Formats: sequence, C-alpha cells, structure tokens
Amino acid sequence: MQPRERLTAKEIQVATLVWQGLTNKDVAAVLLTSEQVVKNYLRTAFDKLGVWTRLELALYVAGHGGANWHTAPVPGPLPAAR
Repeated sequence: MQPRERLTAKEIQVATLVWQGLTNKDVAAVLLTSEQVVKNYLRTAFDKLGVWTRLELALYVAGHGGANWHTAPVPGPLPAAR
C-alpha cells in the first residue's frame, strides 16, 4: 500500500488545496470548517506521508500527479526504447 492510499478523502482534499497554494484559513473556508480542523488533517496527512512541512506536502502532491495525484499510477521504470 502506497502512503497516499492511507489518507482519508478529507486529507486528500486538504493536501490538494495546500498544493494549490491555499492557506489554512482559505482551506477552512472551502471546507466550511475551522482552521484547527484543517491543522488536524494536515498533521495526520504529514504523519501518513512522512513529510514535515506544507512545502514537503505540496511537493509530494506535485510529484505524484498534482490535482490528480491520488489517482495517478505509481511511477515505475521507463519502458525500453525501440
């Protein structure tokens, strides 16, 4: 199981919004919740993905397909050239 497969739907949503550049306050407004709840989602997502900061989280999302990172296939070896 890939680390991103351990995330809940809300953690995925929060991570994607962080990747898009939203602040905790902005994410809270989008989700109609409090900033503290957003911080809780971030903390659990950080733990599950093994990252320490919002920047690392954003880079993780970017490196795994951006907006579609949660459905993107895991990169593997490149096919041999013909």
